[in-house]
Amino acid sequence: MNETVGAVNALTAAWARRTRQGTVFSAAGVWPLLAFLADGATGPARDELTRAVGLPADQAASGARELLGGLASMHGVGAALGLWTDRALELGERWAAGLPAHAHGVLGADPADSQRALDAWAAGRTEGLVGRLPVKLAEDARMVLATALALHTDWRQPFQETVLRPAAGPWQGRDIAGLHRSSVRTDRIGVAEGPDGQVTTVKVPGGNALDVHLLLGEEGMAPGQVLDTGIGVLERALPVTSGGGLPYGPAGPGVTVERQPSATPDPVRLDVTTVGFQVRADHDLLQLHGLFGLSTAADARTGHFPGISAAPLAIGAAGQSAVAEFGPLGFRAAAVTAVLAAPGGAPPRFRHESTVVRAVLDRPFGFLAVHRDSRLVLAAGWVTEPTATATATATATA
Repeated sequence: MNETVGAVNALTAAWARRTRQGTVFSAAGVWPLLAFLADGATGPARDELTRAVGLPADQAASGARELLGGLASMHGVGAALGLWTDRALELGERWAAGLPAHAHGVLGADPADSQRALDAWAAGRTEGLVGRLPVKLAEDARMVLATALALHTDWRQPFQETVLRPAAGPWQGRDIAGLHRSSVRTDRIGVAEGPDGQVTTVKVPGGNALDVHLLLGEEGMAPGQVLDTGIGVLERALPVTSGGGLPYGPAGPGVTVERQPSATPDPVRLDVTTVGFQVRADHDLLQLHGLFGLSTAADARTGHFPGISAAPLAIGAAGQSAVAEFGPLGFRAAAVTAVLAAPGGAPPRFRHESTVVRAVLDRPFGFLAVHRDSRLVLAAGWVTEPTATATATATATA
């Protein structure tokens, strides 16, 4: 599965580089759809989809099946693929046989009824986080191919809620929901030397092999630059200085290392202060048709998918709806992605002293939700708005 994970993470990085504002997205939700489309495409559409997928077209469908199977085996992750077709559309036997079992449904005669059914499918497979399909069914819809992805994890060590009032930056002077915790695991923080500047990475481990990596770049770095650097760290392609090797004083974005009195004899400690957040985003994938290999496939003047059906088909719509929530007890996220095919045409006394690596994320930052063993990025995003008050609950874990 290593080759497939590398291809998905490459698409995540390419999408991340185009990030400009608060958002959340999942390339892991898009990639299987593109892979199945590439398997059934021909001509320039096949070539473009192959480049977006990052695997040869004749290997794409098997890669998609491998990814969906891998996601289903991850504790705390749910993944599903659905296909719905017009009753008159006859699918190619080889292509249809490559889909997961029991994935095929039928679109009804009334688009409104079909929309409600597919919206219910989306809600049911994302624990209610995403309540609708990200595309609207039109009367000429011939086929809908969709994925649903949901994940959740409880922190191994919960955060303590507090009030955070940043002294500088976009959140200056606001009372926001701060989250704080202290540990002796300084290896969970590092400062990376990226191509566009330094990025501080803080790993927050979950209890089911899912981790969330928080990413704070130098002031002035664009969201895409920070996220791209974080993925480079994940892929072990960039140099990183871990917490134990950081110098005293300012050591990276949001990081200082200092000596201070301590109530415990721990020689080194990591203090992390961040914020709770909930991010939602809707993406029109056709606005980034070049990134997803859909430029030619969206041309309705002809058909592009003879492997899917002898009837001419073109991509009429493609979208993703995603959400991520980070709070004191855990993290959860979900994404539903769909492509629609239409016809073609008082201080105490302390006895000890510790070295404290202190990280404060009190301005916009990025995040990656990662499967620990495979290093597959399941969701990525950028936080521009934290939870407003310390009493708000940003997440409820299952």
